[in-house]
Amino acid sequence: MIRKLFKILLKFVYRVKIEGLEHFSAAGDRVLIVANHTSFLDGLLLAAFLPKKLSFAINTQISQRWYSHLIKPLVNLFVMDPTNPLSLKSLIRYVQQDQRVVIFPEGRITVTGALMKIYNGPGLVADRSGAMVLPVRIDGAQYTPFSRLRGRVRLRWFPRITLKVMPPKIISAPADVRGRARRKYAGKVLTEIMTDLMYATGNYRRTIMQAVLDSMQTHGRRHKVVEDIERRPLSYHQLLTRSFILGNKIKKDHQYGEYVGILLPNSVATVSVFLALQIHGRVPAMLNFSAGAKAMLSACDVAAIKTIYTSRRFVAMARLEDSIDILSKNARIIFLEDLIPTVTLSDKFSGLINACFANTSYTRMSRKAQPDDAAVVLFTSGSEGVPKGVVLSHANILANGVQMSTRIDFNAQDIIFNALPMFHSFGLTAGTLLPLLSGMRAFFYPTPLHYRIVPEMVYEVNATVMFGTNTFLKGYARYAHPYDFYSLRYVFAGAEKLHEDTRKLWAERFGVRIFEGYGATETSPALASNTAMDNKPGSVGRLLPGIRYKLLPVPGVAEGGRLIVKGANIMKGYLLHDAPGVIKPPQTEQGDGWYDTGDIISIDEDGFITILGRAKRFAKIGGEMISLTAVEEYVSKTWPDKTHVVVSITDKVKGEQLVLVTDRKEPERKQLLNYAREQGIGELNVPKKILYCKDVPLLGTGKTDYPGVLELVSVELGI
Repeated sequence: MIRKLFKILLKFVYRVKIEGLEHFSAAGDRVLIVANHTSFLDGLLLAAFLPKKLSFAINTQISQRWYSHLIKPLVNLFVMDPTNPLSLKSLIRYVQQDQRVVIFPEGRITVTGALMKIYNGPGLVADRSGAMVLPVRIDGAQYTPFSRLRGRVRLRWFPRITLKVMPPKIISAPADVRGRARRKYAGKVLTEIMTDLMYATGNYRRTIMQAVLDSMQTHGRRHKVVEDIERRPLSYHQLLTRSFILGNKIKKDHQYGEYVGILLPNSVATVSVFLALQIHGRVPAMLNFSAGAKAMLSACDVAAIKTIYTSRRFVAMARLEDSIDILSKNARIIFLEDLIPTVTLSDKFSGLINACFANTSYTRMSRKAQPDDAAVVLFTSGSEGVPKGVVLSHANILANGVQMSTRIDFNAQDIIFNALPMFHSFGLTAGTLLPLLSGMRAFFYPTPLHYRIVPEMVYEVNATVMFGTNTFLKGYARYAHPYDFYSLRYVFAGAEKLHEDTRKLWAERFGVRIFEGYGATETSPALASNTAMDNKPGSVGRLLPGIRYKLLPVPGVAEGGRLIVKGANIMKGYLLHDAPGVIKPPQTEQGDGWYDTGDIISIDEDGFITILGRAKRFAKIGGEMISLTAVEEYVSKTWPDKTHVVVSITDKVKGEQLVLVTDRKEPERKQLLNYAREQGIGELNVPKKILYCKDVPLLGTGKTDYPGVLELVSVELGI
């Protein structure tokens, strides 16, 4: 009777909804129920809404607190003394009596809003007792005053709470794994179960605009979310008002589902244009203005772009007048400055009303857009020839956001400093959309190349999260004051190999760890990342949850294999020159939906990935496969603080030969040979020719411009 009364009360107050209850019965009688710990309400929620009387494993101190007495009439309490090593054995024996025991493997209520560390003990209990593990996600209770997130999220008395019960799992360590190794193994498996739980129950089956509107409801209309160098931060409501006004002005310029070009720098205005197109079901195509007029023109052909939005001020500052003249021959160029005078008082009032009733307005204007519809088009750098359009769906982008949030404790108090351009996949998804969807404030800086200014701006805005490439991070460190990065919690590096000297410099000078990650535009973009809880310097971290992978053998390469992946974050497909505007879904010899990364990797026993090189960045010299990436790495160790690129050219005798392009003045091959011999590296790995270049060709994203380097080598060597 008491249980029913609590159930009715909680359902009335919090509109509690429980999903997947059929999995409770499927788990059997001997069950270890594991749940994320969001608030003081969690025990009461599980006791009231899960069938049958449960047992709760709690420590001695917790059992003496008021909220434990609250659930005593509903459950059995198994009190454990954490200082007594025999307590865990007692719990194992108790579970073996076919008991259903609830335990919170984090051991504490979250103070970050995300999963905290998972203790090994609960995993060992499941392993030793032979119990089924039943994962349960508690969502919504973290927004109540009974959580420990005051000051981090907007708390309210009566948020909707959902309990999601997932299929039962089993933890069974191999028979030859014993002692501490067995405990560690069981803890690792339980951590994976909890991480998979958070991903599987994440809501990514919606559109980007729906996710933005849900985030506004969670964090409040007045919550500031975007800011740029104009230093006028906008709240959700202000941003949406602008987007609705702009959307109504430009919708006549194109059709529903049409690819529309955006040629703008990192700014609040760019976000407004992006959302304005999303509201009316248009697909933003982010043009890479650093690639040159020819590449942009090719991108427009690939995506059949007829309209491009840009800014006169930006065109003048970036000196893109010639590019605009070329693009205007194939597409209509619309300058934002020309739209402003046409906005009437009626337009402003209409935009305000639409923003006040944003959900209804969006549903009406978007024609009920679906999660698998195209959301954005990004373009490859052209390192393989003609640029390809990469079409990402709403679900692709949102799934990747959920994947990252399962491993990284982003929260609404974070300030993301985003200098990576929005035509860069990480600059758009992680640096722009993730903050909008998570309630973080994003500060947009127009270029990552201002090495002196960026550190000062990071200091001024008190940024807590930053993304960059090795090249950019090394440049910032060269000019930054030791205190400029005092506020940073996370710095993530991707797009190119993070050099050890860059990592060491940031750690020693600024006290900041750089977490190296890995991904591709086609994967929305993150595939793996080091994190605060799982960090192995030299690797690119562990694969994110929800990603299946296979390693295909590569002839001549003994270690590792070519990585192909499949998951909800894998692109919708390519736009190619031979069929402009037509999406070609990803496909490999493994079947539909699989994407070939082209990277050769190895994965250790703990799941950490090491990039060995691109499949196309291997040279065959004297019958041996040589990784150009590995050669670049040891050259960087020989001559740190400089930029080095290794390419291969045809050699009549040995098939291919290595050429090093470097910005180190007067480089001597003898130094490379000596270092190689000291490290036991064969002479075939030492570049035969070395060319000095004051400025090694780079793309706007910070990646090496390999076609540009090869062209430079061809000119210098007269090939």
